[in-house]
Amino acid sequence: MKKSEADIKNLVIYGGSFNPPHLGHREAVHTALEELQPDLLLVIPDCEPPHKQMETGSPSPEERLRLCELNFAGLDGVQISDLELRRTGKSYSYDTVLQLQEIYPDARLTLMIGTDMLLSFEEWYHFEYLLQHCTIAVLARELDDEDALRQTAEQFQNQYGADICLVQHTPLPMSSTDIRGRLRARGGTDLLQEDVYREIIRKRLYGAQPELRWLREQAYTMISAKRIAHVAGCETEAVSLAMHWGEDPEAAAEAGILHDITKGLSYKEQLKLCEKYDIICDTDELKAPKLLHARTGAAMARDLFGIPDAVYEAIRWHTTGKPDMTLLEKIIYIADYIEPTRDFPGVEAVRAIAYTDLDAAMLTGLRQTIEEIREGGTEPYIDTLNACQWLEARMNERRQ
Repeated sequence: MKKSEADIKNLVIYGGSFNPPHLGHREAVHTALEELQPDLLLVIPDCEPPHKQMETGSPSPEERLRLCELNFAGLDGVQISDLELRRTGKSYSYDTVLQLQEIYPDARLTLMIGTDMLLSFEEWYHFEYLLQHCTIAVLARELDDEDALRQTAEQFQNQYGADICLVQHTPLPMSSTDIRGRLRARGGTDLLQEDVYREIIRKRLYGAQPELRWLREQAYTMISAKRIAHVAGCETEAVSLAMHWGEDPEAAAEAGILHDITKGLSYKEQLKLCEKYDIICDTDELKAPKLLHARTGAAMARDLFGIPDAVYEAIRWHTTGKPDMTLLEKIIYIADYIEPTRDFPGVEAVRAIAYTDLDAAMLTGLRQTIEEIREGGTEPYIDTLNACQWLEARMNERRQ
């Protein structure tokens, strides 16, 4: 049951940039809940840090607030506050404490900080007021911080009459700066809550690139078990082709992993996704439901995993092809066509030339597809016909 403001007698304040919030932050809060036994612990992400400049490209304060909500979800007695986001200027703890004293006039306020913050506390804005009106609860960030903490705590107690509480715990040694670097290098899943990592990848915050292992796990849960071998083969083939032809192998891997994530959905489900993502289908697409998965798959991959435009387009055109395809688009089309589990008449002809003449491989595959569709009694999709004609013209130019 949520306590009223009048019932809050012991209030712990945990502020910071949380850029991003990580498992170390969550562990610190969990420790504070056990050791300090607060009626309420407020996590307060700042709007504009007073002691440091935010790294260029950092998420907005609102995005960091959302990450905090995800990071600390499920911890009883914890609330995420936007108090500092609603103020202008630098987010001074002094101003925050003044506001909280008005909201919780009967509460004892405890500022929860890390070692580095205590060691530099005399640089804080109106630090003497904070020392006189708040308990300072210090959590060590490294195991060897204890001696420095005790020395500084004794100094503050003697000089300012401060109430310093050293919270005993085993810290998780990690930093947001290090995590931001790992995210850009396709790492970080072991240092973040799953929902936090998912949100960072969805919005590609911090320039994050998804761990391919994690991306496979997500994609494989969205497809049938029998399709996994095909998707894995497509990824492997796409990476191989990318390395051979000078394309980004990681972009090829992302496209290969995600290209069929909506393939197993029913026609009705495909149409719902088209409505959700504002996909306007033509008459031919509506008559051939299997064409829709490339469009809905690309849209869903962008929505859930924040894929860049190049990967989006490669997924979008991997089934029909189109005129003047990019290198990555050709690679995903061919990888889907020739990956190792494929076994149908004509596939060997495409495999034989995929690493010597990519355009010729594309043209062979398109011609075979058109022939197969016509043999089935229907007319190929217009983009497939146009792709074939475009490549035929290109090949003729090359011969001249």
